[in-house]
Amino acid sequence: MSQTELEIVVDDPTAPEDDSPSVVSSATIEIVVCLLLLALAATLGYDNWRTGASWDATGPEPGYFPFYLAIILGGGSLYGLIAALLARRAARETFVTRAQARRVMAVFVPTLLFCAATQFLGLYVASFFLIAGFMRLVGKITLWKSLLTAFVFTAIMFVTFDVAFDVIMPKGPLEAALGR
Repeated sequence: MSQTELEIVVDDPTAPEDDSPSVVSSATIEIVVCLLLLALAATLGYDNWRTGASWDATGPEPGYFPFYLAIILGGGSLYGLIAALLARRAARETFVTRAQARRVMAVFVPTLLFCAATQFLGLYVASFFLIAGFMRLVGKITLWKSLLTAFVFTAIMFVTFDVAFDVIMPKGPLEAALGR
């Protein structure tokens, strides 16, 4: 057997199981996304029409170009909605299974909490908790490695942005206590 015929297969023990039940179909997602985009297009179109979507003596008013972009977005959304409603699907296509949704939520929820925590704790402390939490809970890495990595990464981030480049970042009570 030559080297080019070898195949290395690595199984992911945390991969979602194949027999997980469907949460939602692809057709449902297509319809919902098209409706949301159509609502966004209508909102943007109305707001830009309200601010002025025509030409005046000096040229286009502020809402002229965004209004027509909203018209294009609305047209594309209508086309997608009609195509999704008229599509004849032989088999119900699964968009996401329960196991897949669980894995997505394992990343989405902590990231959402990170965004909220940044407002109160500052970027660096919230980043420390996010990194340590992901490494420990999702990556199953030992606690001391998770804390050390989160601390080193956060310290490098602080030195890079706050000290070296003097970039204004969201600060929390810890930075205030340290005089930063």
